[in-house]
Amino acid sequence: MKILLLGEYSNVHWTLACALRKLGHEVCVVSNGDEWKGYSADIPLVRQAGYFGSVAYVCKVLQLLPKLRGYDVVQLINPVHFIDLKAERGIRIYDYLRRHNKRVFLGAFGYDYYYVYDSVVRRTLRYCDFYTPTREVRHEWNTANEYDWLHTFKKESNIHIAETCDGIISGLYEYDIAYRSRFPEKTTFIPFPIELNGTSEGAQSSIGANRKIRFFIGVQRHRSALKGTDIMLRALERLVNDYPDRAEMVKAESVPFTQYKEMMRSSDVLLDQIYSYTPAMNALLAMSQGLVLVGGGEEENYAILGEEELRPIINVQPDEDDIYRQLEQLVLCPERIAQLKRDSITYIQRHHDSIKVAKRYLEAWRKK
Repeated sequence: MKILLLGEYSNVHWTLACALRKLGHEVCVVSNGDEWKGYSADIPLVRQAGYFGSVAYVCKVLQLLPKLRGYDVVQLINPVHFIDLKAERGIRIYDYLRRHNKRVFLGAFGYDYYYVYDSVVRRTLRYCDFYTPTREVRHEWNTANEYDWLHTFKKESNIHIAETCDGIISGLYEYDIAYRSRFPEKTTFIPFPIELNGTSEGAQSSIGANRKIRFFIGVQRHRSALKGTDIMLRALERLVNDYPDRAEMVKAESVPFTQYKEMMRSSDVLLDQIYSYTPAMNALLAMSQGLVLVGGGEEENYAILGEEELRPIINVQPDEDDIYRQLEQLVLCPERIAQLKRDSITYIQRHHDSIKVAKRYLEAWRKK
């Protein structure tokens, strides 16, 4: 099968492409590398700032279009952000892809109109990026997302693509319910892919009496409020202050993906995304390396996977005191960590092995 993957979020498409190639398929990934994260692409399509950067980018896109024809499957990472153009122009690219390829699929992997509408207007979840049971979550990033997806042409673009594409692939429970309620026949849930590179050595080691537990947190400069990293960071700083002989913090601030992975490997516990019901790519990668995840692990996540046994995720509510209590329990009961590490790896092997995931994609693409 000849496959084109357009756009990138947290290495989803590149990881999927590597697995598909191992299965004998021809795959091309075209993306901007998810901006500063610098993920790999077969055809890098990066837009530079300024007027001349914009002109150069449009010229690149026009030159590239003839190469984006003749594929059996095209998948967009997002209804707008599969390409760095305004939605009014991006929709023309989508229509071109529809005319010149056999099937086009939409990825439900992040912010878009249906997710934002369900969050802001319908409030279908107990909590999310926009609210919790006790407070409204308001900062510049989600305010901008709310406006963009509900009050600009991004909304019309998303609706048009969802209604006319051949299928919709959702990667998390939150995104799945937003689309399944509207497009039940089109929507297929497939877990995110993680490349397995053998069992992590760290997963086999227990926390000795004289070793501190290393808590890892990634901070995107100027965007820490977006996923609740600011709240997690405060809870972690309190913990390290209260238990300086038992806990230490490893903080990665807006670093490239390769450096981020190196910093993470030496840690025991990852803190990631308090507003999510489910672990996304960053958290799944950490679990595959034997880190214990503190983040989103609601029962809905296990149910959509069909997982009845494993519960490796330390699920936290979007509340600083709850996060602190959960971290404190790990510090006070470090003997739990070795088993949680092993369960984390088993969880990834069972549900997120990129080869297994790629086979599910192939099945979904062929059915539609």
